[in-house]
Amino acid sequence: MEPDRTEAKRYHKAQKKVKEIKGFYEHLTVFILVTAILIFINLMTSPEYLWFIWCIMGWGIGVVIHGLKAFEISPAFSKEWEERKIKEILEKENNRQTWK
Repeated sequence: MEPDRTEAKRYHKAQKKVKEIKGFYEHLTVFILVTAILIFINLMTSPEYLWFIWCIMGWGIGVVIHGLKAFEISPAFSKEWEERKIKEILEKENNRQTWK
């Protein structure tokens, strides 16, 4: 019984990871398409002021953060970091209950 449960858990975890990566690629695709449209609108309406740059910078930061989280590049966003933090908080809570 135990190997089946572990295998199912691993499968679920992998499935969740694929969903996160897919979400990032969808976000990136929408970002690229909307950016192209904004550049076109900007250049057709007011080419003397390139306001689309501000949109790209603002939204681009969100895309980069989403990518870092999806691919677990930064330790601050990784699942391992989250699990360590949860264990740390639970240990502190258990220590407080022990002292009461």
